[in-house]
Amino acid sequence: MKTIFKNATLLPEYGHGNRSLYVVTEDRKITEITEKCPNLSEAEVVECNGNLLIPAFYNTHCHAAMTLFRGYGEDLPLQRWLEERIFPAEEKLTHRAVYVATKWAIAEMLKSGIASFSDMYMFENAVGEAVLETGIKANLSRSIVSFDPDIDILKDSRFSESCELIRSYQNADDGRIRVDLSLHAEYTNVPRACRDLAQYACENRLGMQIHLSETEKEHQECKARHGKTPTQFFADLGVLDTPTTAAHCVWVEDGDIAILAQKGVSVAHNPVSNLKLGSGVMPLRKLLDAGVNVTLGTDGVASNNRLDMLREMQTAAILHKGVMRDPAVTVAREMLPLATHNGALAQGRGDCGKVQIGYRADLVLIDRNSVHNMPSYDDYAMLAYSADRSDVLLTMVDGRILYRDGAYTSIDEERLRFEAREVFAHYFD
Repeated sequence: MKTIFKNATLLPEYGHGNRSLYVVTEDRKITEITEKCPNLSEAEVVECNGNLLIPAFYNTHCHAAMTLFRGYGEDLPLQRWLEERIFPAEEKLTHRAVYVATKWAIAEMLKSGIASFSDMYMFENAVGEAVLETGIKANLSRSIVSFDPDIDILKDSRFSESCELIRSYQNADDGRIRVDLSLHAEYTNVPRACRDLAQYACENRLGMQIHLSETEKEHQECKARHGKTPTQFFADLGVLDTPTTAAHCVWVEDGDIAILAQKGVSVAHNPVSNLKLGSGVMPLRKLLDAGVNVTLGTDGVASNNRLDMLREMQTAAILHKGVMRDPAVTVAREMLPLATHNGALAQGRGDCGKVQIGYRADLVLIDRNSVHNMPSYDDYAMLAYSADRSDVLLTMVDGRILYRDGAYTSIDEERLRFEAREVFAHYFD
C-alpha cells in the first residue's frame, strides 16, 4: 500500500528546514521525501496542513494487560503494592482477560502515537494474538521467576511457555513481533536460573528484559544477599551478555553505570511510574554521559494509569532539571530520541525510529496548531514541554495507518469497549 503525506513539516535534524514536504511510504517503508509533488494516483493522500510528522514512539517497558488494574492498588510503595494488591489479583488472570486487556492497552497506545511496545507478563500468547490482530508492533517476553535454588529452569513451565511463544510468534509478519526472554528481577530469581537462562539466550541470539534496581530496598537487599549490586549480580551470571533492556535503574551506582555501558544494555526510564510508587529518580544525565542507550517506558497502568509516551518524555524532560537544580541538565532536542530511535534500537529494530528513506514507516502526525502548542518556535521544545496526546492526529505502523482523527482502522472500538467492560466487571465481581 502506498501513502503520501502532503504538506508535512519535519524536524530540523532531517535537513529540510520549515519547507512543506511530501513523504511517501510503500511496502512498510519510507521511500521518498521531496518538495516536488509525486504521482498521487493509486496512493492514499494524507493532507498534513503543515503539521509535524515525527517517528512513532517505542514503549520499551510495559505490562499491557495491567489495564485490568488501572486504579486498583493506589498510593502504596512498590513491595506492598505488589504483595497486597497486584500478585493476588494476577493469580486470577486468564487467557481471555489478558487478550482483551491487551487490546484495550493497544487502543490507548495507538491513540498516543505508540507504534511498538516491549511487554513483560504472563499469558503472552494472548498478547501475541492481540498484537497480530491490531497491527501494532511488540517485543513479547514471558516473565520468569524462580525460588528453588536447585531449579532446572529449562524444564520449568514458564520457560516452556517462552519456547512456545518463540515458536508461534518470533519474527511474525515480517518482524512485527519479536520474542525476548525475561527474568523478572534479581529478588524474584535464584542464581542458577539466571545463569542457565542467560546461556540459552546467548546461544539462541535472544534478547532479554529485566527489572533492575527499581527501589532502594531491592538494591540494598541484593547487596546484603550476594555482596554485589543487582547489576553486578546479573553481569556475573552472563545475563547482560545478550542484548538486554533493563527497566528502571533508579538506584544504580557509578560502577553499575560503567557495566551497563560496557555491556551495551539499554535502560528503560519509567519516570511517571517511579515517581508514583515513590521509588526515586533514575540518574538520567549520568547514564547518557556514559553512553548508555536510554529509552522510555510507561510501565503498566496499575503503576502509571496512562500509556502515554509524550507524558513520559515531558516528565523526563523537566524532572531532572528540578532534581539537579540545573535547567540545562536535559535539553529539549535530546529527549525525542529516547522515545523513538533509542527505543527501536533496544527492541532490535535498527531500521525504525527515524523519518528517513529506507526506514520503516512508523510515523505520527502531531497537531502544531492546537491552543497549547501555538506558536511553535521550536518543535523540539513543543514535543518536550507542551504537546499532549490529544495532538496525535495519526499513527502509522509499518506503512499502515492504524489510528486517524479519533478513529481506528484495525480495531472495532465499540465492540472492544463492550468486551472490556465485560471482562473488567467479571474480573472484579
